[in-house]
Amino acid sequence: METRGASRLAVILIVGAVGLSLIGVVAGEAAAQAKEEAGGAGKQNAKPAEEEMGGDYDPWEPFNDKMFTFNHDYLDVYVLKPAAKGYDVVVGDGEKQLIHNVFDFIGFPKRFVNSVLQGKWNGAGRELARFVINATLGGAGMTDVAKYQFGIEKSDEDTGQTFGVWGWRQSRYLVLPLVPPLTIRDGTGYLFDIAMDPINYFIPFAGGVGRYVENTVNERALNLETFESVEEGTLDLYSAVRNFYLRNREKKIRE
Repeated sequence: METRGASRLAVILIVGAVGLSLIGVVAGEAAAQAKEEAGGAGKQNAKPAEEEMGGDYDPWEPFNDKMFTFNHDYLDVYVLKPAAKGYDVVVGDGEKQLIHNVFDFIGFPKRFVNSVLQGKWNGAGRELARFVINATLGGAGMTDVAKYQFGIEKSDEDTGQTFGVWGWRQSRYLVLPLVPPLTIRDGTGYLFDIAMDPINYFIPFAGGVGRYVENTVNERALNLETFESVEEGTLDLYSAVRNFYLRNREKKIRE
């Protein structure tokens, strides 16, 4: 019983860390986009919120805001951020980037399959080329040779986007404890993305736990300065993360 309880606790902490890491990344991107858009904001008429979010909306905002506060103000501040700072001291920048590249390489099946399902043949072709090049010349994905030597960018597709392309455009925004910001559509798609992760079929549970912990802490350590700058320069972090997430997802669906 104690073993089962410990395993469940480990899963909860890992999922939460993944979500918080994504919150930090999304927030950083939100700040960068806001800065780019600031110069032209005065030249454009305000669009209805529904139009800007491409049909996505936030009717559960009171609940979502509380969950976001819990994830950010408690779990990130007292668990993930301290762990990432310690990790940053021990692991060099080069090693962190190498680890990031390997996990990105493993995401090939999800990106390739969804490029095909969306009819994005150019993206599917890029993914195949990237996989072959990085598997052979990049040391099994440790170095992104395809990007830096051949200029081949990844397609960055997932099942949530596929559902959007297929017609599921309007979906409620949702923030839950210990999980990343999402919509009902994207959360459903994420379950399919997990099923396309090859690592889940080849390593035992303990190995999978270690892998997710490493990836989560590594990504948080890579974004320490970005996240801190966003916290200092953003008055309403919840709205910044939500608005960027919804606009970015709609943009990817339309591309």
